[in-house]
Parts: sequence; structure tokens; C-alpha cells
Amino acid sequence: MAWKFSDIRHFILTSLKAILKGELLLRANVGRYFIHVIYTFLLFVIIIWISLKTEATMARVEQNRAAITELEIEQSQMVFDLSSASRRSTVESNLERLGSNVAEPEKPAFRIER
Repeated sequence: MAWKFSDIRHFILTSLKAILKGELLLRANVGRYFIHVIYTFLLFVIIIWISLKTEATMARVEQNRAAITELEIEQSQMVFDLSSASRRSTVESNLERLGSNVAEPEKPAFRIER
């Protein structure tokens, strides 16, 4: 028996009707494999869900990596500022600018005996 293009149209229409009625698996005569079809479907859903969660996690990792880079830059700038502020000349100029009476001692420190 030869097939025609109208047979393809008829097959597609009957398949769509079967899908809408929920009879596709029964018409395909795979009722005894129904549990396997459901199991396979669930496996596919789980795989897709895991891949989506993985992508979301990787996106969050990239955002955190960018934030860490920014914080490293800020930290190195703060370390530089602190190291330059701890110089004796910088401390003296800051104290003079603020009008403090604190200055370097004129005579060396002495030890108090017990």
C-alpha cells in the first residue's frame, strides 16, 4: 500500500486529537510501558532542573568573584593609605594641621624603677 501526502496530514491530525484527549500512549499501544515513560519524563525534568540550578549558581559565583576583586582593590588602597599615614613626617604634618600640642620628645624616655 502506497502512502500519500494526505496520509501525513491525517496522521498528524489524529495524533494531535489523541494528545488533546490524552490517548496518545494508548493509541501507540505502549500502555504496558507507561511507568517507564513517566520515569523517563521525571529523569528529564530532574536533569533540566539541576542544570538550571547549576547555571544560577555559576552566575552567582561570577557576581561574587567580581565583588571580591572590587574588595581586593579597596583593601589594597586602604593598606597603602595606612602605610603612608604611619610615616613620622605624615603624622607630624597631620598633628600640626589639626593644631595639636603633641610633638616629638626633646629628651629620650627613661625607665621607672620598681
